[in-house]
Amino acid sequence: MAPEKVCKTVHQYNQEPIPKEDMEKLQAIAEDYCKVKNYVYVRYGGRGGLSKLYPGYTVQNEMTKSGLRSELGMPSVYFYLAVFDALGDIKSQWTRTKSKLLKLIGKNENFTEEDKHFLRFLIKVSNAFDAVINEKPVNLEKEMQDQYDRLAEKTDAERLHRYLCRQVRRYHKTLHTVQETGFSISAKAYRYEDHGIYVATKEKRKRLFIPLTDNNQYDSQLYIQLYPMERRLEIKVPIQVSVRIHQDYTNQVGAAIGLNTMLITDTGRRYGEQLGAYQLEYSDWIRRQTGSYNNNRHNNPGRKKYQARKNRYEEKLHSYINHELNRFLQTEKPEIICIPKLPKPQAGGSGSKLNHMAALWQRGYIRKRLTQKCQEHSIRIVEVFAKGISRECSRCGAEGRKEKGQFLCACCGYETEDRTNAAQNAKKRGIGSIDLEERKTDRI
Repeated sequence: MAPEKVCKTVHQYNQEPIPKEDMEKLQAIAEDYCKVKNYVYVRYGGRGGLSKLYPGYTVQNEMTKSGLRSELGMPSVYFYLAVFDALGDIKSQWTRTKSKLLKLIGKNENFTEEDKHFLRFLIKVSNAFDAVINEKPVNLEKEMQDQYDRLAEKTDAERLHRYLCRQVRRYHKTLHTVQETGFSISAKAYRYEDHGIYVATKEKRKRLFIPLTDNNQYDSQLYIQLYPMERRLEIKVPIQVSVRIHQDYTNQVGAAIGLNTMLITDTGRRYGEQLGAYQLEYSDWIRRQTGSYNNNRHNNPGRKKYQARKNRYEEKLHSYINHELNRFLQTEKPEIICIPKLPKPQAGGSGSKLNHMAALWQRGYIRKRLTQKCQEHSIRIVEVFAKGISRECSRCGAEGRKEKGQFLCACCGYETEDRTNAAQNAKKRGIGSIDLEERKTDRI
């Protein structure tokens, strides 16, 4: 049996600064790529384009006939990638809109259960949803049509149709991008050779050579991110890697993510203790630079040095995070990691300095990298409900209090570091949810 595969992204970089004229050629592709995406957003991102999104060949054919590619003088290897890239964004936007509608329906106290059931049916049946929001008759296959008719008889269908249309107009927004600093490129548009990569340009039969820092070669679709001010680029390469199975990874670990210490486990072990210092240094520098820039904006100060140093700060921070995550997995040898779901950032707090640091908190990056590494090593992540997790005593379940980083339980006298207590609760809730799932499976 072939080993399971997981996708990861590797990066390649230019070895030497890219000449100005070469960077302009790459920027011309990125600008056209952006124009094509915006054209697709406007033409197919609204209600009228919904029926053409799947499987997308209708859009491809119409875009071919539009004459936009000839007008831009854009190679087909870039043009159609931009089209399908935009289509993917539009589909994701509709998914978000439908999720929002489902939440609104669930919270609406004016709807009966029959009303809610009917609206959910309309949202989940694509042809019905398309017909309703475009104010057309609902015509489905016989079995689905019969179900629609039965549900419609129990409700005021016209009123609910109008409600759905109003909410779509309110919450579904047409996409637009101003990002002209990158583009996707198919395997037909490049070749690796001479310790670098040759990239197709808008000039026929002419490719641009970019020396690279490594000699690795790939044959998949790439994404080229441009940094014109720094005369550099970054190539993002999706690759399939085999999932590694570790026979000695058998532990069940509870973990809590923190602002100052990256991870604390249920046994009290700490990983990434310097994260807070790194982030504080980064946020202090950002705050000083922002103030300096605002004070001198009338002199039109450049941002080249600022952006270069900002990138160095982020690379340093990300390198530290990845190193500590690797150490966490190698030391804990987990089979299962239980971790609280993190809440969305909230406005306000104890002070502007802390708020600024929290705004730059890399928790999204930490979670993304932890998830990726767990997938690569066949480790299961269990996200648990985080409400009250830091104030609940992990020993007796009573509500305790936190004082100066410590958790104190007046009921049973348990005392420990507050993040450790949160990690212990995460483990308890996570393992409990797994046991419940297994019991349900056994009954089935």
